Amino acid sequence: MSHTFLLEAGRWTLQGSWLDRDAMPIAVKGAILIAWSRDNWYTMVTKLMFPGTEREEIAFQYRGRFNGGERQYTFVLQHSQLGRVEGEGWIAPESIVQRYWVLGDRQRRSGFETLHQLGENKYCLSSSVMSGHYLSSTMEALVERQAD
Repeated sequence: MSHTFLLEAGRWTLQGSWLDRDAMPIAVKGAILIAWSRDNWYTMVTKLMFPGTEREEIAFQYRGRFNGGERQYTFVLQHSQLGRVEGEGWIAPESIVQRYWVLGDRQRRSGFETLHQLGENKYCLSSSVMSGHYLSSTMEALVERQAD
């Protein structure tokens, strides 16, 4: 089974749990839109919402590039809470793995995400943000492609 997330344009939904350090898990829902240009550049826009809480939404705007058929890519990201971010990703046989780091950040924040493929249009996302050597938040969610 080949990957459909990130490698193909499309709309996706996200639903799961968010956990901050020293807090109880809360529900998270989201929407993801992926688009591709002809020169191997992609854009991905993600919005996370926390229903039933006063927590602010989180918005992500990615722009990334694969180098001619390779299974590795780089990206820049504008994150509504972290600011300017850079990262890299790998396409593995059954998962997509990426790490990122916040530019010019005194707290040395970084993150790591794994999208494990469950089916052609379904992934399990596991994501964490770290501050220095410590976890500050984590998210686990199902990500599903929406019919066009």
